Amino acid sequence: MSNEPLSWGRGLALHSVGLRSRASSAPEVPHWSAPARSANLEAVRAALTREGSLGAVITGPRGVGKSSLARAAVADLGQDAWPLQLRCGPAGAATPYGCLSFLLARLPQAYMGSPTAILRGITSLIRSDAGGRQCVITLDTCGAIDDMSAGVLLNVLMTGTARIVAVAPRSSDLPVDFHWLLADRRLSEVRLDNLNELQTRQVLLSLLGHKVSSSLVTTCHHMVGGNPLLLKALVAEQQLSGNLVLSDSVWTLRDKIVLDGAASLEDIVRSRWSRETPEARNVIEMLACARRVELTRLSALFGADVVADMEDAGLLDIDCSEHRWVSLREKYIGDVVRTWLGIARRRELRALLLEGEEPDPAGMTVQELMAFAAWTHECEAELAPALALAAADAAVQLFDPRFALTYADMLRRADPEWVPGQRRKAAAYLQLDLPLQAMAALEEVSRPELDGLDVVEYAEVIAAKCRTMLWLPERTAAIPGLLAQARQRIGAAADTRWPEPAARAVNRIELSSLEYRAFTGEYPAMIPDLEAAADPVRNPDTAYRMHCGILLMGALAVSGREMDALSLMRQLGGQLSDASEVVGLRERYHRESYLVLLLAGQWRRCAELLPAEENREPSYLPSRTAGAELAAGIANAFAGRGGEALDPLVSAVAQLELQPVQTPLRTAYAATALAYAQTGNSAQARKYLAKLQSAPGRSSFIAETIIGFCAMVARRWLGDPDAVKELKEQAGLNAAAGRYTIAGIHQLAGTVNGGDADFRILEDMAGHRQGPLAEVSRLIASGSRSKDAKTLLAGGELAATLELDAVEARCMALAVDFARHDGDAATARTAQARLDILAATVAHLPIVPTSGSPLLTSRERQIARLAGGGASNRDIALEMGVSVRTVEGHLYQVFTKLGVTSRGDLTGLV
Repeated sequence: MSNEPLSWGRGLALHSVGLRSRASSAPEVPHWSAPARSANLEAVRAALTREGSLGAVITGPRGVGKSSLARAAVADLGQDAWPLQLRCGPAGAATPYGCLSFLLARLPQAYMGSPTAILRGITSLIRSDAGGRQCVITLDTCGAIDDMSAGVLLNVLMTGTARIVAVAPRSSDLPVDFHWLLADRRLSEVRLDNLNELQTRQVLLSLLGHKVSSSLVTTCHHMVGGNPLLLKALVAEQQLSGNLVLSDSVWTLRDKIVLDGAASLEDIVRSRWSRETPEARNVIEMLACARRVELTRLSALFGADVVADMEDAGLLDIDCSEHRWVSLREKYIGDVVRTWLGIARRRELRALLLEGEEPDPAGMTVQELMAFAAWTHECEAELAPALALAAADAAVQLFDPRFALTYADMLRRADPEWVPGQRRKAAAYLQLDLPLQAMAALEEVSRPELDGLDVVEYAEVIAAKCRTMLWLPERTAAIPGLLAQARQRIGAAADTRWPEPAARAVNRIELSSLEYRAFTGEYPAMIPDLEAAADPVRNPDTAYRMHCGILLMGALAVSGREMDALSLMRQLGGQLSDASEVVGLRERYHRESYLVLLLAGQWRRCAELLPAEENREPSYLPSRTAGAELAAGIANAFAGRGGEALDPLVSAVAQLELQPVQTPLRTAYAATALAYAQTGNSAQARKYLAKLQSAPGRSSFIAETIIGFCAMVARRWLGDPDAVKELKEQAGLNAAAGRYTIAGIHQLAGTVNGGDADFRILEDMAGHRQGPLAEVSRLIASGSRSKDAKTLLAGGELAATLELDAVEARCMALAVDFARHDGDAATARTAQARLDILAATVAHLPIVPTSGSPLLTSRERQIARLAGGGASNRDIALEMGVSVRTVEGHLYQVFTKLGVTSRGDLTGLV
């Protein structure tokens, strides 16, 4: 077969024949998705450049970026490759040479006599256009390729004329001849799936160009199921609507995503809708409204075959629970389809599913209640009072206060559920940080209505009032009086022995009293009462006993009994499943456990309490996700790892600044200031301290303690002498109140450059505490007073087991000075080596050694590591590309800084 080049047609414009030059095609490569597809891109690139390979086949479902990846791979080959883009449409199989028609049009009539002549002409034409470069064909096969085109392509590949990147949903969609090339590994298959949550974050970073909040990542990922094409459309829609905003250099959402009017996503859904059968459309409409339906019920309504076919097609997701709930796999489809349905159609679907029977709220989960209530609300139908109350309660539990208010407002005053509904309304207002509105909702319950309540509901209303009054400074002092009145009424009205309702009411009032004392910081004094209340022998009320046990965890941790608190935490954790019916218990346990671990110095275990990204449901309000990021940031900042703390903290601030919740925002400001101070960024640290000063709000004793501590330590890092004085004052006040853990932590932070009297106080406080963090404090106090390097080295090693980097660095810096002063070279070397390692996480040391022994530079550390491993100076020079004399100079500096005299001494030090 002749392969001579053809010269005709070379004068045609490239766009007129379907070919694109490098300059014209480059801007069209969608680099925004490249960070998430780097491994796939490398696989395609390798298939195009590997000797003996004919190219790659990219497969995967619609919208995952197959064509984008193909174009990116070809573009990465640079000017050495000539790109040729071919596309086979739906009618391609019925048209001979369909995907090659534009090349066929360029052949002279003489070549049209036989398939062999056409094959030879197209092959030569491709060679001629490539001009000596490697031709790479991009084949987008939306439909089947006709046999004639397949034959030409196979010849082009086998003769080495070109290599190929074929794009198809499945490899079976390719011509049969391509299958043996795949089996023979002449073609490589690269399978693309939807993005995972980490890849979604990477794509969003590429799309938006700034940091992105976790709530944005989680919400977008769950909304589009990790489909990159849909993700890009969703981001564009949210930017246009103003719901996606740049807050303090972080992209985040103002509120939950609403797809009504989302034109680009609607076009995508309509395209898919047009390909579905009428039966499948009915199922989609039902699931769009109901959110999820039991498999047996859905199959009974629409047929098991229809449901099975839709599952096979990837439209449906069926969980593994007892009920086998069915939902739309891609949630955005339901959100868009729901906007198409009128009220009449929604009511028709609701009637079809329910068959005239309202569900029993007692048998529904909070997610089921929310879905059913939302559907009913969208149908403009009335919820039964019991369902409205249950839905409001579910919304509060899921931190969706606006929906809680909507459902609570459905209750009429004459309904028996109205007073409980007012309590849910108050709880929702508190979530929105609106205590005045919460109090107003509770005070709508008149005195006659209050007197007419049964004792349990009466106690719940009083408890709700007390919880609200905690956040109203002018009314907090009235809480004990209100509780005393409640005790008097309940005690006079009925038998208070268990299991009478009055006994449950008494326990609810006592729990409110204990919560009030915890809010104001009376932890040591309340321990005996909490121990009695948490005793199962003395109190058979499971809910009350568990709540009191959780409060006792915090009280023990604050009062110097950290190990007792950890032991109780483990004990209660094993009992949670036995009290699963108690609303809010698990969340309360996790909050208090976080405090216990933080105060015990076990900051790393705090992360275990935070939900993993892949298990986290999209939140209705970003502030819930912000809470997890805030907790992670505080834990890292407490450990002295300011650099690691900044990402979650800055993200949390961006989300919380758009919400009205002041206590978490103030905490985020203080922790962010501390993290910036730890990294040496004084300008940013002062910026967030100023934000903290201007942010109003009232918090519990523990929250105010964390806020104040972070702010004072941040100022101490910035060199503010008043901060040291304030830390010591707070230590004294807390010690006088018996809160020895908090006192010890403040005293430890306030004695970085302390005197003998300061260290005596620190040692005394450590004697009132339990656990390794208390022992670290004792060793620091003892070693600093006696100037004993070995004691400080032991303190640093213990701090290292807790991964408290800043505390360890403090111990090692002092140990270096004291050891060198005493002529203890071995201890000095060990401490200096640890200090050198800590430079990776502690950007600015709390104490710098005064002995003139700076840390190793990165180059010195690299040379020391090679020398300690046995490499000669010449080997090190060759490895690093420097002269032998340079290596010798660096080693001299290393020996001087570390106080060693031989290469063997370097082993284990760097």
